[in-house]
Amino acid sequence: MKTIIITGPSGSGKSYLSKKISKSFNNSIVIKTDSYYKDNIFIKFLSIFQYDIYDRPISFMKNEIKKTIRSIHNKERLISFYKYDFKRKDSKKSKVSINYEGDSQFLILEGIFAHRLDLNYKETINIVCEEEKQICFKRRLKRDQSERGRGTSEVFNKFDKSWHLFYENVQKYLNYYKVFSISTLDKVSYNKLVEKLLNEKKIN
Repeated sequence: MKTIIITGPSGSGKSYLSKKISKSFNNSIVIKTDSYYKDNIFIKFLSIFQYDIYDRPISFMKNEIKKTIRSIHNKERLISFYKYDFKRKDSKKSKVSINYEGDSQFLILEGIFAHRLDLNYKETINIVCEEEKQICFKRRLKRDQSERGRGTSEVFNKFDKSWHLFYENVQKYLNYYKVFSISTLDKVSYNKLVEKLLNEKKIN
């Protein structure tokens, strides 16, 4: 099963794109790095004093997400997935039965940490979502207010930090691997991406 990596700054359309691709390619399996945040006391304590703790690798369960990826590639029937509640700041683990549909599926890994998991990115399809900063902020504000119970000033501080952190750490990924850049609302670039994915299916 070919793996698609979708990364980009907060609010750039990663989740939107992953859902769109999944529907286009027979309900491909989606893993969100946002679902793998730690809920231990140390991280909860740091989150009180540091706006950007959830935008740093220390905050998420890297080993657990890699276990999930390995289990899917091994085509195990019951896969452990995590779900993080940002309002309660706790994580829940559940077993999900996966229906593998042969070569028509992709494994889609999306999130701001998707390119920082020490995977073999030479073997993956690498996508970076790009959008204007102000547009990304408006999307982040709407999401965080409705889903995570955050106020405008808190969202602004978190967003500004996460924006700089993402671009500070993405350059190595962009320089060393083949990366497809896309604006999720641009139909031309999306159609080019779909064409690329279809070609990947033909090759494999």
